[in-house]
Amino acid sequence: MKEEQVILVNENDEKIGLMPKQEAHEKGVLHRAFSIFIFNNKNELMLQQRALHKYHSPGLWTNTCCSHQRDGETSLEAGKRRLFEEMGFSTDLKETTSFIYKAPFDNGLTEHELDHILVGNFEKTPEINTEEVASWKWMHLEEVKKDIQNNPEIYTAWFKIIFDKFYKHLLV
Repeated sequence: MKEEQVILVNENDEKIGLMPKQEAHEKGVLHRAFSIFIFNNKNELMLQQRALHKYHSPGLWTNTCCSHQRDGETSLEAGKRRLFEEMGFSTDLKETTSFIYKAPFDNGLTEHELDHILVGNFEKTPEINTEEVASWKWMHLEEVKKDIQNNPEIYTAWFKIIFDKFYKHLLV
C-alpha cells in the first residue's frame, strides 16, 4: 500500500506541496491536520486511547479522532472519513478554530501541524477499529482538565495543547 501523503502548508494554511506522512514527521515540516471532539448530550467528551502499536504516542489518551486531510479533501470531509474509519460512526461536524503547534517526540519524530478543530455530537456506542484505537470512554470536560493536570503523561501532546489553549472552542 502506498504511504499516505500529507498536505504541506504555510502559516496561512495555503498548500505548498505534498510529502509522505512519515517523512513529514521525520523532518518536522508544517502540514495540515485535524482533531475531532465528539460530545454527548451530557456534555461529556469521547476520548480514545491510541492503539498500542502506533508509531508515536501509542497507548496515550487523546481526543475522539485525529488525522490528516488528503489532497483535495476539506477538513470536514476528512474528519467524517476518518471518524468512521477509526470510531465506526458518522455524525455532523463543524469547524471551530485552527492553530499551529510543534511537538517533538522521544522517537525522533516531530508533529508540526496546522490543526483544524472539529466538533460534533453522538449518543451511541462507537464500533472502534482496533488497528487504530485501543479503548474509548466518555469524560466530563472538568474531569479531563483535572486528569491532564494530575496525569499529563497519559495524554497526547496535541490534546494537552488544545485543551490548554482552546478549551472555549471545545464547548458546543
